[in-house]
Amino acid sequence: MKRMGAMGTRRTARAGQYLALLCYLAFLVLPFLWLMSTAFKPPRELATLDPHWIPDHPTLDNFRQAFDEQPLLQAAANSLIAAACAAVIAVALATPMAYVMARHRSPLSRAATGWVVVSQAFPLVLVIIPLFLILKNLSLIDSLAGLVAVYVVWALPFALWMLTGYVRAVPRELEEAAAVDGAGKARILVSVTAPLLAPGIVATALFAFITSWNEFFFALVLLKSPEKQTMPVILTHFIGAEGVADLGPLAAAALLATIPSLVLFAVLQRRITGGVLAGAVKH
Repeated sequence: MKRMGAMGTRRTARAGQYLALLCYLAFLVLPFLWLMSTAFKPPRELATLDPHWIPDHPTLDNFRQAFDEQPLLQAAANSLIAAACAAVIAVALATPMAYVMARHRSPLSRAATGWVVVSQAFPLVLVIIPLFLILKNLSLIDSLAGLVAVYVVWALPFALWMLTGYVRAVPRELEEAAAVDGAGKARILVSVTAPLLAPGIVATALFAFITSWNEFFFALVLLKSPEKQTMPVILTHFIGAEGVADLGPLAAAALLATIPSLVLFAVLQRRITGGVLAGAVKH
């Protein structure tokens, strides 16, 4: 009886987990489906009081109008440059720092961990004025280079925290075995540790890229020239002076802005979830 009761409890818990996962997926997917539906609706269907999920007369006019009204390609290129550069630089800086923090416990590493936690709790509004003044003194206002520097600083703490966890998951025995075989410290890092960190590096880079791609506040404050603005800032241009949104083109542009993140995640998900560590000890 106790065994049957335990099995029933486990089944109930598993059913609850699946239900929570289903609710979470609905929370994520339904807004995206509604955005996609809105992007293909003609103005008459957008103004109806009884909207439908599937457009009765799908059209591409919203996409044409969005490209005619705003420089979406230039904005997408600016976002791509800023996000890619920020991801690469943040990962390049965080990887050796994470290795030192994970392998050499010291007051400095604990202080760095505290810095990571505190930095994530800081509201953006509190740092934007001193940040603006610093970038102004460096002549980096209204430049993608200044925006990349801000994105790197903002992504670095969480990237460091993520990679530290991945480094700690790498068995020390592998490095010790390589050292016994005569490999030096640099050789161990390059040939043993770095390949095992590949999923963590890819996941961290993906996080930094998506965070930078979707960032709005810093780009709005630091970039003034229309030709340098990023995709999230350009989306605000579809809202008129009286706060009335041009809903069709706005949905079409927002859909285009969402696609790169989804495609990138779909392409890299195997490398993120790959079990590279699974066979490491066996070999």
